[in-house]
Amino acid sequence: MTEPQPPNAYEDINEAVKTEWKGETTPAERVKEVIRHVYTPKRSDSVADDALTTVKTARKHLENLAADGFVTTSHGPHGATLYQRSAESLIVERANRILSELSTEELATRVGELQAQVREYREEYGVDSPEELAIELGNEALSGSESDTPADRTAVTEWQTTRRNLAFANAALSIGEATDHVAGNRPNSTPATN
Repeated sequence: MTEPQPPNAYEDINEAVKTEWKGETTPAERVKEVIRHVYTPKRSDSVADDALTTVKTARKHLENLAADGFVTTSHGPHGATLYQRSAESLIVERANRILSELSTEELATRVGELQAQVREYREEYGVDSPEELAIELGNEALSGSESDTPADRTAVTEWQTTRRNLAFANAALSIGEATDHVAGNRPNSTPATN
């Protein structure tokens, strides 16, 4: 009985994984999976390479995804069409993930907590946004002065993260409440008249 031979190099492993992925998925699935992670505009030939398909096939599926709102298009150099994941599809995906983990009541509580955190940042640093805080920190560094309230880049990042999480939580809450209304799980706020 012969023992299995280990791969000669990482390239062999990568090729095996690519072959398996190609065998287990359709070109449409691969194009969608590739574009799911594209946040900067990309040409169809680049998507095709990553999705292990032809440019013609990739372009067809990208146009379908654009028609569905999953992808946005823009014009690149020399008139090339560029594709990237739409912000709306990302927001809906993240909102649905949040809704799978929290009820709308829990989510409403979380939104209140995040709003309180944003208010605390504003009060503590005396500015309205993390970008203003970053400018203030930069000005302090250039002038060599220190403010009464010590702040660092970590506070800017934490504030930005809190604000982003609040935006996603608000989107999830809106989708959850709308879904409840459409599904008939919540009474209308105004009574119907005949």
